[in-house]
Amino acid sequence: MRILITGGAGFIGSHLCDALLELGHKVICMDNLLTGNSDNIAHLIGNPDFKFISYDVSNYIYIEGGIDAVLHFASPASPKDYLELPIHTLKVGAFGTHKALGLAKEKGARFLLASTSEVYGDPLINPQGEDYWGNVNPISPRGVYDEAKRFAEAMTMAYHRYHGLDTRVVRIFNTFGPRMREDDGRAISNFIVQALKEKPLTVYGDGSQTRSFCYIDDMVSGIIKVLFKESDRTFEERINRENFLYKNKEPRNTNSIHDPINLGNPHELSVLDIAHMILRLTGNQNRIEFKPLPADDPRVRRPDISKAKELLQWEPKVSIEEALKRTIQYFRKRLGIKISQF
Repeated sequence: MRILITGGAGFIGSHLCDALLELGHKVICMDNLLTGNSDNIAHLIGNPDFKFISYDVSNYIYIEGGIDAVLHFASPASPKDYLELPIHTLKVGAFGTHKALGLAKEKGARFLLASTSEVYGDPLINPQGEDYWGNVNPISPRGVYDEAKRFAEAMTMAYHRYHGLDTRVVRIFNTFGPRMREDDGRAISNFIVQALKEKPLTVYGDGSQTRSFCYIDDMVSGIIKVLFKESDRTFEERINRENFLYKNKEPRNTNSIHDPINLGNPHELSVLDIAHMILRLTGNQNRIEFKPLPADDPRVRRPDISKAKELLQWEPKVSIEEALKRTIQYFRKRLGIKISQF
């Protein structure tokens, strides 16, 4: 297949480039490097099956030749990024999704949207299943990312229903691993960098808020399973069934590969637990420094991955401790710290 990945020089996007090339596909990586990093794809330059295009996907997208799949991963994705780039975040979520869907429609390609657990906002239920509609404040500082992704999901489903486009939506929960930026503002990268530099670890609030962290290798395997999972019914069958459901005001079936699907690790830990674990694994004895909790910071975050297990036979395999060790080693090398604790 010939596959376009928008945001392909980003953290998850670059790992997808690697994985799809290893599977024998041709990959076009499109990224304006606003939050992506050319270092993430430097090892792919010169590969005849790989092409990089520097471009802002909020504008009209033109690709010469056939395209079999479009994976839309372009977006600032950490709180630090989308708080500093609110307009860019909204534009790539709205205009970028529209342009990427338009390209997929033109080429007759399968479309996969990288959505996020942030569509659930500060959830009132735990864990969060795909049938939960969320608790989002649209005018909070975080709202630019939450609502951009919610709009992107709505646009993707509209193209699926109205144009018959073969679409997929993955709601990605907290993911970490090599190629994270050291200054991206995420908890794990912050903690590791602070620990390796022998600085206090910054915990916001009292640290009791929970997160579920998935290692990048597991996340990529899940995304690829979603991408290549065959459609569970023809478009015509789906439209006929949905029309029947809408007219009769019955609940929709949300157990289709075309409906959103959670990908993440259901193992829940408090932020404070993660901080203590990283201190132990890095051999750092520094203190933890507490700061005020940001506005609308979710109190809980844990995916219900029952659908992924049923439809894809997928669940994370790498333990949190092993994943942290691999990530710590990556940051040691990136920061030039040679002494290893392992």
